[in-house]
Amino acid sequence: MREYCTLFDSNYLVKALAMVRSLERHAQPFHLTVFAFDERAEDLLGRLGLEHVTVVPLRDLEAHDTGLAAVKPTRSPVEYCWTATPALPLYLFDTRPELTEITYLDADLLFYSDPEALFREMGDASVLITPHRYAPEYASHVVSGIYNVQFLTFRRTDDGLRALRWWHERCLEWCYYRLEDGKLGDQKYLDDWPQRFAGVHELAHVGGGLAPWNALQYDVRSAGDRVLVDGVPLVFFHFHRVRLRRSGRHAFRPPGYHVPPAVVRLVYRPYLAALESARAEIQRVEPGFDAGLEDEPSLRQRLVEARSRLGEAALRRFPALARIRYPNGTPTPS
Repeated sequence: MREYCTLFDSNYLVKALAMVRSLERHAQPFHLTVFAFDERAEDLLGRLGLEHVTVVPLRDLEAHDTGLAAVKPTRSPVEYCWTATPALPLYLFDTRPELTEITYLDADLLFYSDPEALFREMGDASVLITPHRYAPEYASHVVSGIYNVQFLTFRRTDDGLRALRWWHERCLEWCYYRLEDGKLGDQKYLDDWPQRFAGVHELAHVGGGLAPWNALQYDVRSAGDRVLVDGVPLVFFHFHRVRLRRSGRHAFRPPGYHVPPAVVRLVYRPYLAALESARAEIQRVEPGFDAGLEDEPSLRQRLVEARSRLGEAALRRFPALARIRYPNGTPTPS
């Protein structure tokens, strides 16, 4: 059985439930520990009664990790989530001595096939990290980090625990939503792990970590009921900055990135359907649930988004413009 963990509050519950259902379809057997970052998420997860999920309230994590709780006043909500990420696997290793491996997942992933292919590639390594693999058009974004925290496996080995504890200490020291001295959130700390620590494996499987920042460079097509990325099965997609609307007309095009038509058809449309199914499931236990849902944008907001899309198209067509507009790179935490 594979062990996973994630964190979110009620604003991310719809996305997280869609991810859980995709794990049920493709990743059996598995167990997911959810660290609920507000009481509403804790309550609703309890009422949903998800078979493969255990819920840990934020208060339990903070009681166990007093260093994490101590820095909470110095961090914004999103910065605190990033600061807490390495605390999750440490909590589970401390409280569940039988665990030999844990994989952290971002809550805005959806699985399209069995992730066992990723673990087979990992082999006997102690840590698995997934690269952003930025498309050439978005090369300036590498300032946000070579790797993405999205799918991160640690094993209970000396090498795995050394990397995890070092990351936890660094995030307590500094974890902010700004680029400063080569740091950005929790993510830039991973940049030198293959050199800093032994036993770190960089995922090569392009089906692990398809995302808006890299999809342009791949051939994405269907083969029966599967989605292929350059001929290999898509394992999971990272749905960066999908905004949920009360109307159900979700805004899925992330600012600053172009989503190819094949990816819209084969990847995003099933995800939007999964979100609506998850929302309906939650509303069966809490009618009127609308956490994380936004109203339709105003005319002014639509104009701003239209200008952003035009700017992205110009940068994609003329990449040299990025070096003029963003001489130090484009920091976009993901």
